Amino acid sequence: MKNQNLEVSDIFREHGHLLNFIPSQHQKVVQDIIKCRTASLGGHLSKFNKCGNKEQSYNSCRSRHCPKCQFVTKTKWVDKRKKELLPVDYFHVVFTLPSELNALILQNKEVCYNILFKSVSKTLKEVASNPKNLGADIGYFMVLHTWGQNLLDHPHLHVVVPSGGVTKDKKRWIHCKKNFFLPLKILSMVYRAKFLEYTKKSFDKGELKFSGRIEELKNEINFKNLLSKCCVNNWVVYAKRPFSGPAQVLNYLGNYTHRIAISNHRLIKVENEKVYFRYKDYANESAKKVMVLGVKEFMRRFLLHVLPKGFMRIRHYGIFGNKYKAKNIEICRALLFSGNMATKTGDNEETTEDLIKRVTGIDIAQCPKCEDGKMISLYELGEFQDSA
Repeated sequence: MKNQNLEVSDIFREHGHLLNFIPSQHQKVVQDIIKCRTASLGGHLSKFNKCGNKEQSYNSCRSRHCPKCQFVTKTKWVDKRKKELLPVDYFHVVFTLPSELNALILQNKEVCYNILFKSVSKTLKEVASNPKNLGADIGYFMVLHTWGQNLLDHPHLHVVVPSGGVTKDKKRWIHCKKNFFLPLKILSMVYRAKFLEYTKKSFDKGELKFSGRIEELKNEINFKNLLSKCCVNNWVVYAKRPFSGPAQVLNYLGNYTHRIAISNHRLIKVENEKVYFRYKDYANESAKKVMVLGVKEFMRRFLLHVLPKGFMRIRHYGIFGNKYKAKNIEICRALLFSGNMATKTGDNEETTEDLIKRVTGIDIAQCPKCEDGKMISLYELGEFQDSA
C-alpha cells in the first residue's frame, strides 16, 4: 500500500490475520476500526435537491481508539470547556513513570492507571495547599496518554491547571508567581512516594496480576526490590511554558486531549509487510524521523494502548471536581473578574453538520458536484447492505 490515504484500518484489514490469541476487547477494537465508515455498519442514502445527485455515507464505529472517530467528540468536549475557563494563564505539567514499571502496568492497566491519577491528584493538592508553596486550593484536569512516538508503552499524565487557586474560605484568589507554578523537585518526590505507597497497598490487597515475564513479582521480596529500584532516581515531572490566556489553552485542548496512539496522517506506506510512519525523536531535539516496523509489530504496539472498558482517561479534580465544579467556577470568576471575559457560549445543542462547518468551514450538507444543492436524507442503509 503506497498512497496518501493510507489508514490504520487498512493495515488491520490486510494483515489482521497475523494477530493470534489477542484479548476479546482487542478483537472488538480491531473489528470496529476495520468496519468504521463501511457498509458493515449501515449508513444513509441522500439526495441533493438541485441536481439530483445521490450519495451514500456510512456510519462511524465511534470507538475512542479509532483514528477517524474523535473529531466530533473532541470538538464538543472542547466547547464545553470554553464555559469553564478563567481569565488567568494556565500551566501544563507532565507526570511520567520510570520504565521499570511498564511491564507491571501493562498487565494491570486499570489498577495502575487509577493509582497514577490518584497519586498525581493527591500530590498537587498537598503541595499546592502548603503555605510555603502556594497556600491555596487548586483545580485542574488530567489527560492520560499511554504511548511514546514509537508506539511503545509510555504511560504519563498531562495536567492543565490555572495559575493560582482559592483560599480555604473561598474569599480570595491567590496568584502563582510569574511563570512559576509549584516546585518541581517537591512535586517529583511527593508523587514518587505516593505512587509507590499505593502500588504496595494494591499488592498487599491482592489486586495485582503477575504472569509471563513478571511472574517472579508474585514473590513479595522481588516486588519490594522492584519498588526499591524505582526509588533510586527522581521521577520526571516537568512543566511546559504556561499558556498565555484562554485562547492558547483551547488550541491545546483541541489538538491534544482526544489524541490516540497514532493518527492516520503519520502513516507513509506499507511495503514488503513493513509499516513506515513519521515520528519525533525527543531524545534528539524532536528531530522528525521515519520509523519502520513489521506489520505484526506495528499492530501489537497499537493495541498496547487499548484502555480498559469504561475507563475514563480525562478527569477533573480539586475545586474543578465534577460535583462542585460549576459553583466553584462561579466563585473563582467573581474573585478574578476583570470585565474582559467572554468565554461563555450558548447552551443550544449544535448539530454535527453545523459543528463541522463552524470548525472546518466545510458544509457537508452541500452538494460536492453542483456546489449549490442541499442534502436530503432518503433512507437508511441497513448493515451489510450494498450501495444502491
